[in-house]
Amino acid sequence: MKYLITGTAGFIGFHLANVLLERGDAVIGVDNINDYYDVNLKYQRLEMAGIDPERAKTGERCFSSRFPAYSFQKVDLSDKAALEVLFRQEEIDVVVNLAAQAGVRYSLINPDAYITANIQGFLNILELCRAFPVKHLVYASSSSVYGANTKMPFSTSDNIDHPVSLYAATKKSNELMAHTYSHLFGIPTTGLRFFYGLWTLGQAGYGLIPFCGGYPQGRAHTGF
Repeated sequence: MKYLITGTAGFIGFHLANVLLERGDAVIGVDNINDYYDVNLKYQRLEMAGIDPERAKTGERCFSSRFPAYSFQKVDLSDKAALEVLFRQEEIDVVVNLAAQAGVRYSLINPDAYITANIQGFLNILELCRAFPVKHLVYASSSSVYGANTKMPFSTSDNIDHPVSLYAATKKSNELMAHTYSHLFGIPTTGLRFFYGLWTLGQAGYGLIPFCGGYPQGRAHTGF
């Protein structure tokens, strides 16, 4: 199977690519390497997967020294023409769209980034999956879509009509867009409402650091 993974320099994309490559699949990775958080961490992940960080910075397509079936290119999802080249060159079986402008608080400061990446970028992915049919499109939604919902535990059947951030609104929009394209054009889609957990090589504001930091302050944490 050949996978296109967007956001492959991110935490989830990096680990997913490694799992797929180790089981023998082919992976084409793209990421815009934006500076929302430390870009050195993103390049570190790429390097661990055998991608030369200096070559990756040029925007040229790079091939992994560790995995022969892995290539990476620095591409922004808003650049539909660059994405289309990959779709034309490769017979992609599955698209996993993990690239997005993340963060709730940052959406108050730079809302345009969320519309460009999460709405226009996702539309480009949908349109290319329509033009170059794939077996499946898996995409990242977010637990943020639950918004003002106070019912616990959350369920996929819960009402998500009350987002409390622009980020959450864009992720709900992704779910609606994917549903529409699936209905109109028969694109099989699956959206994943990710929650944050414990990890290595993750962002400093999430996961292990706040988890451990809560203990001296007496905060309780529940594991699932």
